Amino acid sequence: MKTKKLGRSSLEITAVGLGTWAIGGAGWQFSWGPQDDELSIQTIFKAIDLGINWIDTAAAYGLGHSEEMVGKALKGMKEKPIIATKCERVWDSMGNLGGSLKRDSIKHEAESSLKRLGIDTIDLYQIHWPDPDNEIEEGWQAISELIKEGKIRYGGVSNFSVSQMERAEKIYPITSLQPPYSMIVPGIEDKILGYCYKTKIGVISYSPMYKGLLSGSFTKERMENLSPDDHRHKDSHFQEPELSINLTFVNKLSRLAEIYGMTVSQLAIAWTLRRPELTAAIVGARRPEQIMETYRAADLELDEALKDEVELLIRERENAIIHYSSQSFS
Repeated sequence: MKTKKLGRSSLEITAVGLGTWAIGGAGWQFSWGPQDDELSIQTIFKAIDLGINWIDTAAAYGLGHSEEMVGKALKGMKEKPIIATKCERVWDSMGNLGGSLKRDSIKHEAESSLKRLGIDTIDLYQIHWPDPDNEIEEGWQAISELIKEGKIRYGGVSNFSVSQMERAEKIYPITSLQPPYSMIVPGIEDKILGYCYKTKIGVISYSPMYKGLLSGSFTKERMENLSPDDHRHKDSHFQEPELSINLTFVNKLSRLAEIYGMTVSQLAIAWTLRRPELTAAIVGARRPEQIMETYRAADLELDEALKDEVELLIRERENAIIHYSSQSFS
């Protein structure tokens, strides 16, 4: 699998990384519903066997559970992959999530993540959300201190705007940005990708299949049968009338992908990787067979004709959403 250097770091990462949001399991605010821990471990091992050399997790995923599962898998590996995790999302005794970028909080979170992961150094430590905004400078200063202390190798940010990255860059160089990017949420194309390219900040996008919506296997019936605590119940892209519009879009993508000899999930991931500004994409998986399908997107090259056809379908979807929105206000 091809690799690229992550920003100004020495990290060479594969074009696809394994995302572990869903393996955090049930019982927290942004859960994907129940998850079998043994399947999680098998999925992590399968990703490494396939050549993926980095794993992305976060303390918030399952309120520490995802990091614990990654740590458990790492114990059985002779050669460990690159580990990226995140800080800033903290929770109280009731499991309610909030944001803190206070220096002491960041330092404490790093120690907790190191313990859960069972490692001495975190390769890439990222601020999960720029929240609270007025604490960004304090939080990023703490990241720079952790680098100097040897607790982490590189610091990154997630979900930051250009102006927020500019503020952080005045304190210490940003290695990478982790933004959402997919056919459903293409917003970073406007300003963020250009800024990162200019400043040599690596970009590792998340949700290229938009939470399974672009997997080719999502249906209205599946939506109805999601676990009650699956956070997608609260996501507008999974609600009507947009859900029907999105499923029609995916059906057309599926037919197009089949013509070009790939699955719709592979097309969705490869479409994000077509941008030269992107270093890699985070691909979530809950079962080994999922990553066995999606990792192949790392080496797919989309020709111009296919990219043009996809763009037409994207515009068609956007126009349908605008049409329904205008009708609801008329």
